[in-house]
Amino acid sequence: MRSKLTVALGGLAAVAMMAATHVPVSAHPAHDLSNPGTMPLKGRTYDGVVDAVSPGGVPMEAMSDVRCEDGMAGIFPCHKVDLASFTPLPDMEATFVNDLWGWEDGQTGMQLAIVGTFEGTAFIDVTNGSDPVYLGTLESEVPGDSGNIWGDVRVYEDTAYIGSEAIDLGTYVPETGELEGFGVQVVDLTQFRGATGPIDVQLTNHIDDMTNSHNISLNEDSGRMYVVGAVYNLAVCGSPNPGFPVLNGNGGAIVYDVATDPNNPEFIGCLTEDGYSHDIQCVEYAGPDADYTGREICIGSNEDTVTIYDATDPEEPVLIDRLSYVDEEQAQDIYTHQGWLSEDQSFFFLGDELDEINGVVTERSTYIWDLTDLDDASLVGTHTDGNTSIDHNMFVKDSLLYQANYTSGLWIYDTWKKEQGRVQMRGFFDVFPADDRTEFYGSWGTYPYFGDGKVVVTSSDEGVFVLESRAKSSEGPATASRGRSQR
Repeated sequence: MRSKLTVALGGLAAVAMMAATHVPVSAHPAHDLSNPGTMPLKGRTYDGVVDAVSPGGVPMEAMSDVRCEDGMAGIFPCHKVDLASFTPLPDMEATFVNDLWGWEDGQTGMQLAIVGTFEGTAFIDVTNGSDPVYLGTLESEVPGDSGNIWGDVRVYEDTAYIGSEAIDLGTYVPETGELEGFGVQVVDLTQFRGATGPIDVQLTNHIDDMTNSHNISLNEDSGRMYVVGAVYNLAVCGSPNPGFPVLNGNGGAIVYDVATDPNNPEFIGCLTEDGYSHDIQCVEYAGPDADYTGREICIGSNEDTVTIYDATDPEEPVLIDRLSYVDEEQAQDIYTHQGWLSEDQSFFFLGDELDEINGVVTERSTYIWDLTDLDDASLVGTHTDGNTSIDHNMFVKDSLLYQANYTSGLWIYDTWKKEQGRVQMRGFFDVFPADDRTEFYGSWGTYPYFGDGKVVVTSSDEGVFVLESRAKSSEGPATASRGRSQR
């Protein structure tokens, strides 16, 4: 297996090479396990203090119903995207937020934003986007650990799955490498039905197969959950690593069946053929390559390559291809971070989290891959638009690419000319109005799947924005996802 990159995701430290043949790697600097009493913060300048005005120039005061007119919505630069509401960190009992996902209750119509925070996971009713209601926080499994800066959430039917980088240094046993951590929290979301204010959020189940994790992905069509970027206790998924935390695991995806019993996920396999995965998207394939129709195809953002798997049999997955986009000298200065398939599964839009800050590129770049032939994929274009911010997480809905870009906020691109390796800006909302510096402040995640133009965006030092988009694709809504797998 090749060398992998150990980097600071929020880009918060230097890039270092590390052999991954039998070594669990991480997207971030590790805790000092030789001195388990220390708890170095992995986030850039995070100190647990919320200032009256954020680093992005946003007052810690709730806002609502500010229309985007003449390029501004109040203090926020914008284009065709209005501010429905802003919930500042103090109003959700948080000091820092990271990623998010959403849940729409099929019984009541409630729309819930599920937001990772340093303190745990916050639940916000955004059914009325102009009047969000904070419903409480589920405390982290490892309160206070610096790893809580990184968290992720996914939902299957009425159940949420929550992961985090947090580990419990107090449990570390140097002689064996054993270490406990956040694992994955399982939460039955029906407990929020009828809630009109904060409730005592109940944990439904807990998965301790892994110490910690970086991301969670979920194919809603097949009912499979993929936990990535983890070190873990499952010997079947890795080789022993004496002296390293939890002895085994290289950060490849751990696969669970959540369809049979959503509140009790069942381990069914792992994708370790290409080492550490920072993020992954898996679909029941219905794209143009007939050789793979109906297969469980996964696209991994694996630190230095885009990696394509056939995971139909999770006990014996097949690595289809590994795709590079820089030369060998530049490989240490990039980080293949996250991406998303077009709704016809023909193209893949990729963000690299270190190419801007390390000077590989001079402006924000989105890489566009042609996957019409999964065995012979190719890079067909790189979109740039002069902005100096760093791109982060992105998703596709109705042929629009919703991209969270740290200091420049939410940007919405029309993908209708993807065959030409192009996307076109249709709207934006800058949640970090102070500047567009090339640093890891501002927008972390975006969730565009509630419909009716509602988009929820997190900004790490600010809070949660509910936005209303008026952006449209030239292709129109007819290209919308055929099934739930695109989410």
